[in-house]
Amino acid sequence: MDVLVVGSGGREHALCWALRRSPLCGRLLCAPGNAGIAKVADCVAVAADDIAALVELARSERIDFVVIGPEAPLVAGLADRLREAGILAFGPSARAAEIEGSKIFMKELCERCGVPTAAYGRFDEPDEAKAFIRRHGAPLVVKADGLAAGKGVIVCHNENEAYAAIDHVMIESAFGEAGAQVVIEDFLIGEEASFFALVHGEQAVPLVSAQDHKAAFDGDQGPNTGGMGAYSPAPIITPAVAGEIMAKIIRPVIHGLAEDGRPYVGVLYAGLMFTHDGIKVLEFNARFGDPECQPLILRLKSDLLAALVACAEGRMEDIALDWYPDPALVVVMATQGYPGHYARGSLIEGLEEAAQVPGVSIFHAGTRREGDRLLADGGRVLGVAARAPTVPRAQELAYSAVDRIVWPDGFCRRDIGWRAIGRS
Repeated sequence: MDVLVVGSGGREHALCWALRRSPLCGRLLCAPGNAGIAKVADCVAVAADDIAALVELARSERIDFVVIGPEAPLVAGLADRLREAGILAFGPSARAAEIEGSKIFMKELCERCGVPTAAYGRFDEPDEAKAFIRRHGAPLVVKADGLAAGKGVIVCHNENEAYAAIDHVMIESAFGEAGAQVVIEDFLIGEEASFFALVHGEQAVPLVSAQDHKAAFDGDQGPNTGGMGAYSPAPIITPAVAGEIMAKIIRPVIHGLAEDGRPYVGVLYAGLMFTHDGIKVLEFNARFGDPECQPLILRLKSDLLAALVACAEGRMEDIALDWYPDPALVVVMATQGYPGHYARGSLIEGLEEAAQVPGVSIFHAGTRREGDRLLADGGRVLGVAARAPTVPRAQELAYSAVDRIVWPDGFCRRDIGWRAIGRS
């Protein structure tokens, strides 16, 4: 099969890395890709949100199968346009992807389906939102309704922080139209984990779990990011818990989407909080997580392309996934200043030495090449990943590789995997 992957992040590098290994894979293209992806796929300079150009690229290159990595083209309807053109695509329709594209839609869907989530209010006027905060008190969480690249969630420890968050999102328009409406919800206390399933209509096949690290700095301090590291599996999701998640969260939600005339096709990602009051949904995403995708891919023994094609075609009975029992972990290296303002173009050296650490794979996100020079070209730039018999060993290998990378303008958390290590 000739395959096109859409996107340019660490998730897409991991997907391309796995797809390239499939005996079913003929040509592998990636639009737009990055400097690391260019080593395993032919990168084409078409933006991930240029829907018309991506469909034309798939047509002109006679692509058999398209894997859509990021959420923005899914919400914009890329999967719909590809299917209309007769091209097989992995990813939900725009109407199904609204489960990620609108926090309000997601919360209302959970209510209809009886899926547990935090109590909330929805607002399109700043004054109403602030009145709710005064009545409700803190702590609480303010979320922009639309897509905000993982940065539209603000945890507020007191009422003044909450008022400032409303001003930032709704009055200063920090996230543009994505913040025209907000969700304000209870602050849940507990342990977070991520759960993934391949879905076609009302059929679902669970994948393995993962645990992300959203805060920018060690000890879960600092602003929310798109993710500063992850590991798989999440020890809190035992086989019994996975069965409960499938029964009480995944299946009710995909049934609700199908009933609404929004049948889901693709990977469904549930962000969960394990509270004293049971498991509650924090969010749903309509695609593989980034950086969670990287450790998942390192643990996958099976042919990824065969599984994704079977899911897209509705042959769910043909999906039988085999996983390495060893855990995997990824440390994200980001440009100083991320998730706020950061500069582009700083030089990165030492990747060849870092990649020589046994068990380590390096996935590129925001990178580009100028001649022989590798430059940072984004906020999250590299994912240094390792698979090993234990999480402490995977962590040790990943940070050993990080320490070989020469990038004065970069930073990373030094505690990825701390919850699992604390348990062990």
